[in-house]
Amino acid sequence: MPTIYDAIKDDHDTHRKLLTSIQDSKVEARGALWKRFYEDVKSHAAAEEETFYSKLISQTWGQDAARHSVHEHQQLDDLMEELNVMKMSSDLWMSKFEQLKHEYEHHMDEEENEVFTRAKEVISDEDLEGYGSRFQQRKDEERGLIDEKREDSLED
Repeated sequence: MPTIYDAIKDDHDTHRKLLTSIQDSKVEARGALWKRFYEDVKSHAAAEEETFYSKLISQTWGQDAARHSVHEHQQLDDLMEELNVMKMSSDLWMSKFEQLKHEYEHHMDEEENEVFTRAKEVISDEDLEGYGSRFQQRKDEERGLIDEKREDSLED
């Protein structure tokens, strides 16, 4: 079973590839790539906040880092929601996407290089045992909620 750090990093690697694919895509392919990215990032963020950040916030040092990262999640979510209502073929969509890409890459780098390093210093491996599987389980649950929302909106 992967550690929480490995599970999050694996998702980040997938997200980086998707960001590049979207950036390099033709408009016809962009929709499917965006949908995959959007749904995975939404479920990733929810799982990350409920597993990793909930543990990190219980540590004195971790409170500020967790709050900062959760705030960044909200900013990224706002950008993604803006992109969802824009025409993907417009230059404005790509400009807004470039902003999202830049900010999300910064967020991932910050988590991996600063937050993980510090978290490993203050949270023991024993304390995080099982968090990788909890993260994945929570992510899967959140993905199901996203699918339910989409089905509900199609029925309206």
